[in-house]
Amino acid sequence: MMKAILVVGVFISGVVAVTLKQQAGKNIVPAITTARADTGVSLAKLIKRGAALQKVSDQFSFTEGPAADNKGNIFFTDQPNDKIWKYDTNGNLSVFMDKSGRSNGLYFDNEGNLVACADEKNELWSISPEKKVTVLLNGFKGVRFNGPNDLWIDKKGGIYFTDPYYQRDYWQRKKPDMDAQKLYYLAKGAQEATVVDADFVRPNGIIGTPDGKHLYVADIGADKTYKYQINEDGSLTNRQLFVLQGSDGMTLDSKGNLYITGKGVTIYDPLGTKIGNIPVPSGWVGNVCFGGKDRKTLFITASESVYTLQMQVRGVK
Repeated sequence: MMKAILVVGVFISGVVAVTLKQQAGKNIVPAITTARADTGVSLAKLIKRGAALQKVSDQFSFTEGPAADNKGNIFFTDQPNDKIWKYDTNGNLSVFMDKSGRSNGLYFDNEGNLVACADEKNELWSISPEKKVTVLLNGFKGVRFNGPNDLWIDKKGGIYFTDPYYQRDYWQRKKPDMDAQKLYYLAKGAQEATVVDADFVRPNGIIGTPDGKHLYVADIGADKTYKYQINEDGSLTNRQLFVLQGSDGMTLDSKGNLYITGKGVTIYDPLGTKIGNIPVPSGWVGNVCFGGKDRKTLFITASESVYTLQMQVRGVK
């Protein structure tokens, strides 16, 4: 049963401070409100009027990696249970794939294949609509990856992915084979990735702009998020500190606002000004994406649960 959660915003000195309340015994509650909505920096201009945070399910162990296909169906992972789930545009929840290689981050390529960071064996997978698995990569120059974590695919089909080290209980190794935790780019058709940035403590969340000009990458280990310029050959230049906040996963809306995860979902405008925080009643928000038929459903993976929130703005692919 889905539960509705009231999120109340209060405008204070140009910043939207958000608190969370849950009405016991009621499934429907009034939605997100703000004291003022006449400012460009306002959650009220992003969230659908009358909308409430909806819990879809809490049957999982740890949810991650949401990605929407071209129809708006959302796929996400439950990594400890080694499954990829599907949440379709009609609100139906089903298992898409069992034995998923302990997939974490997901993203759809231009051909409709689901590309997955499968860190059971530290690999990058391409999963066809028929669930045929192709291993794209399993290491760099003969050395095992730390554990591909999150990814974004550009218009050319090139894949940017982060490779932090998180010790897994299903690994035999107890330390990384790599000398650093890096950001990679796999060009379309290439057999080997290239390192596009190695200056991280622990890179994690990643998302690119739909015009293919800029890339955002979170260094969750340093609690920072960077913005890059993407060059024609896939290399990155002009690394800039975007915000002093790291992120597990992230997404963008059609207005260029960046959605960062961790303690709830924090939203920044294109200039890096904090718009506000959407609190989520789970210990940790791992990732977020937009889906639904109109791409106005914000889908939130939060530890053992997944939530939705209806928005005024559309998400980008």
